[in-house]
Amino acid sequence: MSDSTPPTSSPYAPIQPMSPSDEKLWSTLIHVGGIFFGFIPALVGYLVFKERGPFVRAHTRTALNFQITMYIAMFLGAILSVVGIGFLIIAAVAIIIVIFSIVAAIASNNGQAYSYPLTFQFIK
Repeated sequence: MSDSTPPTSSPYAPIQPMSPSDEKLWSTLIHVGGIFFGFIPALVGYLVFKERGPFVRAHTRTALNFQITMYIAMFLGAILSVVGIGFLIIAAVAIIIVIFSIVAAIASNNGQAYSYPLTFQFIK
């Protein structure tokens, strides 16, 4: 009797790199998603796409660092709202998120690298 079992192989498919147009699309969507859903699109995008291409990895990392920094600023604004100035900080952070996310999405869609200002680098 011959052994007709197939050779064992990895149950996981190798990671396929994205095309440049797909990298630009996902990077743009992650930046825009940050306006509506906070850090969630950047976190999911970073975890899912970081091995799929250098362009999408760089953009998701910068978006995640920016969103984390903005959440810290929002938290400080919430604490300082007891004093009264916190409401101004929260409003300023919300405006900054919208403006810089749109600028980052445009740069991403044009295939350019972008680094958010006012951002701490938590993830390198």
